[in-house]
Formats: sequence, structure tokens, C-alpha cells
Amino acid sequence: MAGAKKIRDFRCTYANSVGVSPEVTQGLDLEFPDAYCHRDTMATLSLAIKEHDGANFCLLPFCRTVEVEAMGGNVKLGDAKSCPRAADPVCESYEDFMALPDIDFSQGRIREVLEACRILKQRGETVCLEIVGPWTMMQSLMDAAKVFKMFRKQPDQAVEVMWKLAGQLLPYVDEARECGVDVITLSDSAGTLSILGPRVMEKSMLLFMADFVRALDERIGGSMVLQLCPKIAYALIDTGCAEVKIHDLGESVDFLEALLRLRGEARIVGQTCIKYVGVRVLNGKIRELVMKEPQA
Repeated sequence: MAGAKKIRDFRCTYANSVGVSPEVTQGLDLEFPDAYCHRDTMATLSLAIKEHDGANFCLLPFCRTVEVEAMGGNVKLGDAKSCPRAADPVCESYEDFMALPDIDFSQGRIREVLEACRILKQRGETVCLEIVGPWTMMQSLMDAAKVFKMFRKQPDQAVEVMWKLAGQLLPYVDEARECGVDVITLSDSAGTLSILGPRVMEKSMLLFMADFVRALDERIGGSMVLQLCPKIAYALIDTGCAEVKIHDLGESVDFLEALLRLRGEARIVGQTCIKYVGVRVLNGKIRELVMKEPQA
């Protein structure tokens, strides 16, 4: 690769890894970490966070460990001040990754997350489900230094591992649709420009992420919208994997309302973080992300 393309970064100021604030949990009569494990308590907590933040949607889950836990990863469930986090790695090699079981969506905490989404939807809430990208999944299952070494020394194996892991998210999206989820939001906190650097970030987009987002795009259908972390969206655009299409809504509206208005017309949006409560689409113009066909 001659020289890495200039990739813009998105300055994220949202700190969402510090647990649930006491102001949210006070008076809810919840026991932790048990509250992170059951559909009813998940729904109660998600609704409480929505009301505390003044948001117009409920977001689940409260961590980035649900998927890897369902594949056999170790997780510390935390407490009222600390959300679930990845624990000791279970993978030491490519072979370990490939031996991981597929997710069984009929049981475990991942099933409870989906059913919590269903409960909230039945209560008339707008529901967003956050899924995590391959770098975050890999580094929850293997030491980060070994992950980078694999990507550098055996990129073909690393991409195969990414598909093994992230491929589990495709049926997860199908399950989410069945439970009434309105927005799928994809983040990858371990796979950002500031962590990977421009050269690896570009390689990651071209070798895997663009194809993965295309696969997600095919699963979204007309009932949901895929909201990408802007860090991913910028990287896809700046590496030539995607382009922007402007939709003019005719008025300044809340970002979530803009997303929901686009359902059935546009499938991917990534101009800002959905967790920035109250952000409005200025002048009514929202940018759809349209994936380009891969180059031969």
C-alpha cells in the first residue's frame, strides 16, 4: 500500500464506559449485577436512563460484552457503578478463534437483551440496539498485542477471524428485527483511527469493514435503520468504500426523528453519534451513507 489515505476522525466526547450513575438507579430497587442479566430489569434500567438523559429512545445493552460472552468469552458483570467488561482472554491463536461456538440466540444474556427490546417496544418506546465491531470483539477475546500481531503478520487469518466473529452479528440483526428494534447502531471502540493509525485503519476498511457493512445493509430491510459510529462512517467515505447522499427533510428536526423518517428510503446513516441526546439535523439535511460496489 503506497501511502495511507487521509482519513478524518470524529471527535467523540461521549463517555459511555463509566457505568450507570447513582442518580439513575436510585429508587429502582434493582440488585447489581443481577440487573444486567434479566429482560425485565434491563428494560427498567434502559427506560430509567432514557428518562434521566431526556432522550427519546431506549438503548440496549449497557456494555460491549454480550456478543463475546455468548461465544464463550469471559466477562466481569460489574456492579451499579461499573457495567459488564471483558475479563481474561480465552483465545491465544487463530485456531482458538475458529473453534469458538456460534451464538445460540435462544438463551443466555443475549436472549435477555433481545427480549428487553421486545418489552420496551411493546410499551411504545423507540428502541436502539448497539452491536460491536470486530476489533472490539477480538480484543475482548485475545490480548490486544496478539490481535495486532495477527493482523500485521497473518492478515488473511485475521480477516477470517473477523468474519467468524462479526458474522454472528448478521443473525443478531435478524433477531432484533423480530423483536421490533428500530435502530441498529454499530460501534467499534477498539478499531478507531486513534488506535489503529491511518495505515491499518485503511487496510481494515478495505479488507473487511466495507464488506461487513454491505452485509449488514442487506439485513436492515425497511423496518430498521443502521446508524454507524461516525468514526466508521468517515473511514468508509475517506477510503472510497462509500459515498454520501443528501436527504432534505425540509425542516430542522431531532437526529433520531430524522433517522426514523428515512426508514424504508435510506438504510445507513453515520453523521453523528446517536448518544448525543438533543442533536438536531440543521436545515433538515441528513446524510445517507451509500456503500459502493467493491472494486475488482
